[in-house]
Amino acid sequence: MVDAGTLASELAADGVVGVSITWADNNGIPRSRTVPVASLPQVATRGVGVSTVLAVFDTHDAITFAHQGIATPSGDVRLVPDLRGLTRLAGQPALAWAPGRQIAVDGSPWPYDQRGVLEAQVEAAAAEGLEIRAGYEMEFVLTQAGDPDPGGEPRLAYHAPAYSPHALLAVDEFVADLLADLAANGVPVHQLHAEYGPAQVELSIVAADPVTAADRQLLARQTIHAAARAHGLRACFAPLFTAADVGNGWHLHTSVWRDGRNLLVGGATSGDRPGPDGMGWLGGLLRDLPAVAAITAPSVPSLARLRPGYFAGAYQFWGVENREAPLRYVLGSELLGADHANVELKVSDASANPYLALAAVIAAGLAGLRERADPGEPVQADPGRWSEQEREARGLHRLPTTPAEQEEALTGSKRLAAVLGEPLLGAFLAVRRSDAAWAADRSLDDVVAAHRWRY
Repeated sequence: MVDAGTLASELAADGVVGVSITWADNNGIPRSRTVPVASLPQVATRGVGVSTVLAVFDTHDAITFAHQGIATPSGDVRLVPDLRGLTRLAGQPALAWAPGRQIAVDGSPWPYDQRGVLEAQVEAAAAEGLEIRAGYEMEFVLTQAGDPDPGGEPRLAYHAPAYSPHALLAVDEFVADLLADLAANGVPVHQLHAEYGPAQVELSIVAADPVTAADRQLLARQTIHAAARAHGLRACFAPLFTAADVGNGWHLHTSVWRDGRNLLVGGATSGDRPGPDGMGWLGGLLRDLPAVAAITAPSVPSLARLRPGYFAGAYQFWGVENREAPLRYVLGSELLGADHANVELKVSDASANPYLALAAVIAAGLAGLRERADPGEPVQADPGRWSEQEREARGLHRLPTTPAEQEEALTGSKRLAAVLGEPLLGAFLAVRRSDAAWAADRSLDDVVAAHRWRY
């Protein structure tokens, strides 16, 4: 048990003056309250006040009262820091950071708290003797923080070949400080490299339990933003930086374990696919993929990112190491270890609340494992190059391409609707409708530009 008084004293002695308590809203946007470090003991017990209407903020900070459960500006909840995740920010040394959970004013659970939804799914897995591991790949575009170029677009931080070490030379000091800050902030990194898109970088975070993975995703964002600012740069995490370029995916890797054994390890008779339990997990994800994607890639730019031929996952299928597949089965090997096996969800981006995204994945996977859902045969090609008749013959369907189709998929999945619960599902859908209405009469270029710095 963390003693808040001792922790506050230690932080103050170390020069920390405030603690930023952060959560993510239904648009994936981080929101926070910062409290003086001296008040941490009280805040750790009682929390700090937050308006209920933040549950119905849309991406553009408009408040929608279309959800009956939050139909007025009246109401308050308490934001309580989880001190187990408290971190002194290496790039902002006068501040510490902590993930927050939202509770009702009487201390009871609040049905709109996304972190609580994920915690419930982790507990559901544990009740079946299962442990989930999750890790994020985060893509972002780096720009200069100053004036835009003559065309009005932000100036890219560098121009160089994709995946080249030459690309990162232009931002060498940023990369060095970022890696040092992430390590100091307790965010373990697999790798960092220049990605395919213009001035695009990818950062892979080591897998952890789901709640820690979601917390680390938020903390990594804060760390990247601070390091970029210190070097006169700006980081764009949005699903699309421009309408024409490849997008920023935040690919979500998961594995499921029982008694220390990874159930996604290749079966005895076929090493290129999991055994029966792992196939059930994969089958559950595939079965509910349209509804999962409505949570993990929920914004209007998300829909524009999910295009055939962009390694984003436009159709509903799975593949073995197929980067065009929305569900990519990643093999273990003698070199990597069989336990390296996992499933990568590519239809995921920064507009997803990380706690809800993981909750949706776990719920779909657990149901599939329990029911031995069959994902069918893997597809090793790019279905976007097939004719419509060929896709129809293989039973491959396009994932939702409009907000209305997303809503239909989510409300049509009783499994995922039940995971969110009626109040949170209502708020989530109200926010999505508000976003869709805002975007309806705007060009895709304008929509993409408006989302560029929201995350």
